[in-house]
Formats: sequence, C-alpha cells, structure tokens
Amino acid sequence: MWDERYSTDDYVYGTEPNDFLREQAALIGEAPKRVLCLADGEGRNGVYLAGLGHWVTSVDASSVGLRKAARLAEHKGVALTTQNADLTEHEFVPASFDAVVSIFCHVPAAGRPHLHRQVISALKPGGVLILEAYTPDQVHRNTGGPDTPDRTPTAAELDAAFAELDIELSRECEREVIEGRGHTGPGCVVQFIARKR
Repeated sequence: MWDERYSTDDYVYGTEPNDFLREQAALIGEAPKRVLCLADGEGRNGVYLAGLGHWVTSVDASSVGLRKAARLAEHKGVALTTQNADLTEHEFVPASFDAVVSIFCHVPAAGRPHLHRQVISALKPGGVLILEAYTPDQVHRNTGGPDTPDRTPTAAELDAAFAELDIELSRECEREVIEGRGHTGPGCVVQFIARKR
C-alpha cells in the first residue's frame, strides 16, 4: 500500500516537517545527536532534523518512500541514513539513539507493544521520545490518517506503554494538520513526550 501511495512525483505529505516536531525539536539537545525517525516515509521529518545538524536514521516499511527521502536529503544538501524495516518486528541496537521521533507512525495494535519496547530499548539514558499520532476519534474525519481505529493509539495507551520513562507531555487534542495532500484539515491527535531515566 505505502509503495503505491508514494509512487508519485509529488511528496504526499509535503516536504516540510511536522509542526509539533518543529516546536519540540530543541528537546533533542544540541547537535549533533543520533536520532531515529520511525515511519519517516518520504523523509520530511528526518531531513529537517538532519538540517539541524543531527545524525538521522529514517526507518520505513516502504522502499519507494525511502528513495524519495534520499532524494529530498540530497536536494537539501544533508546526510540521511535510511533503513527499510517492518517496525512490528524489527529490533534496534539498545541504547543507540539520543532521540526517537514518531510522527504519524500508525502500526496495527498487535504490533505496537513490540515497537514500544524497542523504542525504550533504543533510547540512551536521558534520551527523548517525541511522538504525535492520530487517535481513534480521527478515523471518520477524512482529513488524513488510518481508516481503522486499530492503527491509532490513545494517550492512555502511551502512558501505560512508556510508564518506565519520565512522561513530560501526554495529551489528546484537536489541531489543524496541513501536510501535503495527505493531511488536510482538523485532526484529532495525541501528543506525547517522554525521557528515559
């Protein structure tokens, strides 16, 4: 599905970073830091963070999306490492990243516990998780996001999954999300920030 979606000349979600990530990027710390971008698709968020001077690895299930991410990085004159992987199965090297960025990373509910454990493991002590995702309330809005609630987390789920981290922000809200043609209006989102002790 994602290979097909990304098989266009334009960037489905645009080339600018997610607004919430832009607002919170300073939490990653002074560059260069090692940053993991989950489900980074065509690379807009990873390229943005690389532009801030970080060492970024963008992971996605779509090789088509990652090729576009590499082109975007080249166009912007930044270095970006890409990795093709299924996040419901992939294992990351423990304590290898200063930050994990998860922007609209929507995997099936059955695969999220594995991914959450991998996020915790991959973070270095003091490392930060910055996450924004659509919630189940978004599903019928037709402004972006999954078409099934199975792929959308809630703040309560994230609070439980990341309870061993220091949770700095956990909220559900509605905000305008304008990101290419893929996200096109009011969205019900969860915003979550946590730091490894």
